[in-house]
Amino acid sequence: MAANSETDNMRNMLQFMKLIGQLKRVPRTGWVYRKVKQPESVSDHMYRMSMMALTITDRNINKEKCMKLALVHDMAECIVGDIAPADNISKAEKHRREEEAMKRLTGLLREGLREEIFDLWNEYEQQSSPEARLVKELDRLEMILQAHEYEELEQRPGGLQDFFDSTRGQFHHPEVVQLVKSLNEERAGHMAEEKKGTPEGSQSTDSQSNRPTGTS
Repeated sequence: MAANSETDNMRNMLQFMKLIGQLKRVPRTGWVYRKVKQPESVSDHMYRMSMMALTITDRNINKEKCMKLALVHDMAECIVGDIAPADNISKAEKHRREEEAMKRLTGLLREGLREEIFDLWNEYEQQSSPEARLVKELDRLEMILQAHEYEELEQRPGGLQDFFDSTRGQFHHPEVVQLVKSLNEERAGHMAEEKKGTPEGSQSTDSQSNRPTGTS
């Protein structure tokens, strides 16, 4: 009986791993809507968030919990997809779908681990701890850092400004505030260089194609 139970546990764990593996193939919807050529996956986003959590030096924060929160906060998207504000789905309905997905996912796990992962996800959703609130800031920071990288990669300086606008006033943790400041300074410098360095020939090429400089 015990052997059969262990076999079932392993089969369920394998199914769990296959489901969360889908996150490697779920593109981040915001970039898809903005026609980014090779949009990152949800798991790409969560990986860098986890690394951000690892680098936090605030001793009043449970770094291990932050890393775990970063790893599970978008886990439900392997089933429901990445629901963006532009999809016109209410927050309540989005939460309902994701909660249902999380129950399905964690239901494949052993008791104990099941509760831990679901509770971490719920803690992030409810923003009920300093760690959850910090990870929310890391979520926003990772998004605008990625936006800046896409602007550079696709030569569209300032073209993803709305992502930066959506996070204005949303950063409060001192370390995150400093990182955002550095990012904004670097971005402003790159945009100024791009504007100053645009040759007249480039401008004429853009005018002939009827496209503003930097758009794709």
